[in-house]
Parts: sequence; C-alpha cells; structure tokens
Amino acid sequence: MQSPYETPDDWQATFAQLAKEVQTPELKAFYEAGAARFDGNLQEAPLVALDIETTGLDPDTDDIVSIGLVDMTLDRIPLNQARYWLAKPHGPLTAESVTIHEITHEEIKDAPRLSSFLDDVLEAIAGKVVVVHCAAIERPFLYQAAQKYFGEPLLFPMVDTMALEAAIIHKPWWKRFGRQPSVRLDACRQRYNLPRYRAHQALIDAISCAELLQAQAAHHLDVERPLKDYYC
Repeated sequence: MQSPYETPDDWQATFAQLAKEVQTPELKAFYEAGAARFDGNLQEAPLVALDIETTGLDPDTDDIVSIGLVDMTLDRIPLNQARYWLAKPHGPLTAESVTIHEITHEEIKDAPRLSSFLDDVLEAIAGKVVVVHCAAIERPFLYQAAQKYFGEPLLFPMVDTMALEAAIIHKPWWKRFGRQPSVRLDACRQRYNLPRYRAHQALIDAISCAELLQAQAAHHLDVERPLKDYYC
C-alpha cells in the first residue's frame, strides 16, 4: 500500500491500479476520473484550491474539523462555487487548536462527522488538480480520513504553493547561512502584495492559496511546462 508520505513516480499508473483495487464506490469513481490530464500543462488544468483545519498536527490521532475548497484557473476564482464544511471531531478541541483556527465547541456541537460528507469532497476534487499550501498537512490527514471511513487509501497529486515558493526564493548555497524568508501562507502572499486575510479559516485559506498560485504563475512559473513537473 502506498504511504501517504511518499508520492509515486507515475501517478497515471497509480490511479489506474487503485481504480481496479478499491471497493468503495466513491473512491473507485474518484480514481476512474483520473488526475486531470497527465499530459496537460498548468495553464490548461482544472484546478481546485483546498485547505483543512485540524485538532492538531498528528494525522494518526488528530481529526479534521473543517474543509474549504474553491475551483480556480490561473485567470479566475469563481467564489460562488466555493464550498465549506465543518466536521465534529471524535475528541474534544484543544485550547491550542481553538486559538489557531477559532472553531469553538459551540460551533461543532451539531456539526456532522467527516464521514457524512467525505464523499462530497471527493466528488468536488475528482478529475482536478488539487492546490494546497503545505502538502505535508493535507495529504496525510486526508489519507488517514479515507483509511478510517472507507478502509482504503486516498492518494492524489497536489500542487503545493509552499514548495513552489521555497523553490522561487531558493538561494545559492553560499547565501543560505542567514535568515531564510518565511514560506508561511501570509508571508508568501505579502511578497506579491496580495491583501491580508484572516488566517486558519479553511475556506479563506483555500482562496488565499488560489490567489497565491495565480501570483506565482504570473511572475515566476512556466505555465506551459508539463503539469507533472509541478506535482508533488
């Protein structure tokens, strides 16, 4: 079974294999949709920016408490298509997590479990390129959620704006001994003079991530390069 912490060399083959292996109808449909034209480029790709908020940083013990996503292209972000879900975790919220994402016990007391709408999330991202800021958070949490509720793996390529920005600001080795620029979402946005939004709200962060990719593409990225070159 593919680890959530490792990405395959050939996403097309991985999707084809998983489409044959999984038994969950929602996951089978997701894999059969493919990963957004493996032979395409970033300019042509159907994109969806996604963000999650969690009760902590350990995907094995912590839960997803909210998911936000919005379809996008490199030219526009149709906000009327944005979606947002609150999820009731299996354990109590910690004071630390509430301080970060500001979701309270009162807000989630009547919220559904993630299992009740995870299939809607899969349908919303199927066949699209998922854009995130820090794949090291989104990938393992979504993987573990699928394992928990479906008993089968959820794997897909992502375009990580944090990794892109790290490469953009990468310095020659002899200049790396000083303080390095931050790659946090707000810090990255400030380098492009993007407006400051409230942080750690899943839908706002998804929109923030979408705008950041547009700015990166406009200033630094070769949008005609093969899409797979940007996958992680």
